[in-house]
Amino acid sequence: MEKTYQPEQIETRWYERWEADGRFAPSGEGEPFSIMIPPPNVTGSLHMGHAFQDTIMDTLTRWKRMQGHNTLWQVGTDHAGIATQMLVERKVAVEEGKTRHDLGREAFIDKVWEWKHESGGHITRQLRRMGASVDWSRERFTMDEGFYKAVQEVFVRLHEEGLIYRGKRLVNWDPTLHTAISDLEVENRDQQGSFWHFRYPLADGVTTDDGKDYLVVATTRPETLLGDTGVAVNPADPRYISLVGKFIELPLVGRRIPVVADEHADMEKGSGCVKITPAHDFNDYEVGKRQDHVLINIFSKDATILERAEVYNLKGQPQPDVDPTLPAKYAGLDRFEARKQIVADMDALGLLEQVEAVNNTLPYGDRSGDVIEPLLTDQWFVAVESLAKPAIEAVENGDIQFVPKNYENMYFAWMRDLQDWCISRQLWWGHRIPAWYDTEGNIFVARTEQEAREKHGLSADVQLTQDEDVLDTWFSSGLWTFGTLGWPEKTPELATFHPSSVLVTGFDIIFFWVARMIMLTLKFTDEVPFKTVYVHGLVRDAQGQKMSKSKGNVIDPIDLIDGIEIETLVEKRTGNMMQPQKAKAIAKATRQEFDGGIEAHGTDALRFTFLSQATTGRDIKFDMSRLDGYRNFCNKLWNASRYVLMNAEGEDCGIGQDSEVELSLADRWIISQLQKTEAQVTKAMEEYRFDHASQALYDFVWNEYCDWYLELSKPVLWEDDVQGSTNAAGNRASGAAALEKRKRGTRRTLVRVLEAILRLAHPMMPYISEEIWQRVAPLAGTFKGENDSIMVQPWPQAEQAKIDEQATLDIEWLKGVIIAVRNIRAEMNIAPGKPLDVMLTKGKPEDQSRLESNRLFLSKLAKLESVTWLANPDDAPLCATQLVGEMEVLVPMADLIDKDVELKRLSKEIDKQDKLIGGIEKKLGNEGFLAKAPDAVVEKERGKLKDFQAARKLLLEQQEKIQAL
Repeated sequence: MEKTYQPEQIETRWYERWEADGRFAPSGEGEPFSIMIPPPNVTGSLHMGHAFQDTIMDTLTRWKRMQGHNTLWQVGTDHAGIATQMLVERKVAVEEGKTRHDLGREAFIDKVWEWKHESGGHITRQLRRMGASVDWSRERFTMDEGFYKAVQEVFVRLHEEGLIYRGKRLVNWDPTLHTAISDLEVENRDQQGSFWHFRYPLADGVTTDDGKDYLVVATTRPETLLGDTGVAVNPADPRYISLVGKFIELPLVGRRIPVVADEHADMEKGSGCVKITPAHDFNDYEVGKRQDHVLINIFSKDATILERAEVYNLKGQPQPDVDPTLPAKYAGLDRFEARKQIVADMDALGLLEQVEAVNNTLPYGDRSGDVIEPLLTDQWFVAVESLAKPAIEAVENGDIQFVPKNYENMYFAWMRDLQDWCISRQLWWGHRIPAWYDTEGNIFVARTEQEAREKHGLSADVQLTQDEDVLDTWFSSGLWTFGTLGWPEKTPELATFHPSSVLVTGFDIIFFWVARMIMLTLKFTDEVPFKTVYVHGLVRDAQGQKMSKSKGNVIDPIDLIDGIEIETLVEKRTGNMMQPQKAKAIAKATRQEFDGGIEAHGTDALRFTFLSQATTGRDIKFDMSRLDGYRNFCNKLWNASRYVLMNAEGEDCGIGQDSEVELSLADRWIISQLQKTEAQVTKAMEEYRFDHASQALYDFVWNEYCDWYLELSKPVLWEDDVQGSTNAAGNRASGAAALEKRKRGTRRTLVRVLEAILRLAHPMMPYISEEIWQRVAPLAGTFKGENDSIMVQPWPQAEQAKIDEQATLDIEWLKGVIIAVRNIRAEMNIAPGKPLDVMLTKGKPEDQSRLESNRLFLSKLAKLESVTWLANPDDAPLCATQLVGEMEVLVPMADLIDKDVELKRLSKEIDKQDKLIGGIEKKLGNEGFLAKAPDAVVEKERGKLKDFQAARKLLLEQQEKIQAL
């Protein structure tokens, strides 16, 4: 093995080898286990959320594969309608100076496919970099031919059952992209806005109880005044109960609108009166339904004011009896220009009562960056009520289980208050809706135009035009678990791997994806899509803030793996920023945080960091220091393996059937601890506690195998006293054969425990475990030939018979004595390598027996000249003392240290502590400091004082001991 661990030299090599050997494909044997990757956008790059999620999925997949399951991790990407269309539109504009409309629909779609074939595989290359053991031979795309057939089939069947319909409804509208978008594509941003309070004159000479001839309403969107259909007051509000059924004369428009009683009006907020604009606000739409109001749309698709309003009833039917007149002066104005003009006009009329500054949120399109407008448009919808019932029952009866379980409540809350789902988008890239229109607007839904004609008896001379809209990407991805396996065909893959075993997902798409998959899969397969939903939190920065480009705190996982120079990192974070001052601040913060840049850590260290923080459902604060720590863990495992190989390669490791071995106490102890660790890791994995699994492995490898067992192996391996050595049972051994038997036992234990460690580590740290395993497995007798891989080795199983509690007790005693001697060295400032004479006393009979059995280990690891049992404690000279249970560990002080030099050193240390204590006591005695400083700061200072006082006490005790010498 190389002297130093260099992940970049092994990771790409091993991934290419695994993929070439077909290691990721199902074995065809064992109980099926399947995971469907949440399909990342084909336009995307791997971000920290992806890397975290993919680590969990790959860990589960590799673990199940090693357990002998017939394992499929299905991979694929989503066509990402809006994102992809925007990207290609920009590309065409830059390269050809054209818009998509210049090209036409078919030519533009050809451009998208061309881009997909050339550049659409970036994120899949990054998946490989993360070590994802997905079955690339089965890679799917939500726009591939097979998946398109599945999407068509579902749409047509749902329409035939009346569960898909076309209607005029309020949707989130992006005025820049000219399409409806889902709630998930809306980004709510905090802002400082205004609350305009307007006077709405009462009609017909009516007045309020206090004699006013108007009501005051407040709005953050004055431009929507033009579409008001009423003013609501709370039915329990005594101020306005007499006005219910009376009318307002709507300013600027002159429309008479009623005062209605509705609980939507909050008596405690503002005047208690609320303007109702059903065509431009989702809450108002619900009020409009309750009050049977018409819907008055005042906006074009560009969010400009119409010349004449569009008026509909709640069924979307035009209402010619309602006057659609709008003031001509506003026609064609952008909504925000119209806002300014309307406020000015209301002020000029004396109807602007006040303007209040408020903090509120505005919805923005996450792709366009434009403010989203609730808009009344014709769209396709899924009626979800009948689909929701079995989906709720599947979770209630345990067919689907959420981990952690509390996310079931979030799921139920949403599922029991569902709105029909808008599934159409006004885009060109996507699954085009399989519906055709004749010249009179009649709709014919079918899989193809030919089928539409046959199904509805339409002759060839009837002109049909296909719907221009495409389907929401969440509709196609809702079929992901069964569509990827060949449905609607009855494929062997569908029979074998569906339902899938587990879905790994973030809590933020439980509604948009998870719930819809459950509804659609139950509807079309009579099966749940997955048996378990493992819900993880979001990856945030070290301060707990959400990672975003605008904050300049995004970390690219590939940069953590391969490293990046500071200048390049700063450029990545600030390169596209329009605000120079913000870019400068982000650049400064980045240089402060990362100093010289980010060093390469390798994939395994990053994966292990993610797993260590995978605490079911909680958000993750990604801390670079933890990543550094787990890179050190990889180094520790590498260096430990080098030690094992240096002592085992070319030697007899006791693997043969006829090979006699004798196990030392340390051998029996580490084998026993391995069984416990195997059980711990397995249990944690079964419970989806990846943090517990990684911690159990870390503790065993670092604290037990490396820090203790490797050191305990040295006295055995390096022992050369053939005639007078002592074995683990305390019996005198003789001859080279007996000595070699002990060495074989330790060599065998070294390699077999390391080999088991590597198998335990493999799902979490695939690269380093494979690289080392290839060298260790032949020594451990588990290697089957040059093409063998750790990927197909059996998962370690704990064996109860190998658990040796007595060995554990004996080793804990041994560790206690060694640590006691080391503590005395540290307290008395004795050089680590200076041989000591040690006495043990006041213990139990078994302590004396343990001493006799473990002289070799004690002498070597504690660096002892001698170790004796002192029967009479009163005979002990002046000693430094440590306790191990009831037993005292004594180190005589005479001649070990220069008394005067040590006293002088201790005196200086005590003076230093006195100054530190005095400074903090003065600060804590200052009333001004106590009054102004935050509680956390005061508590921190008190904690420091306590620590300094404890250190001073320890120094005084040492001083007293040395003065007595």
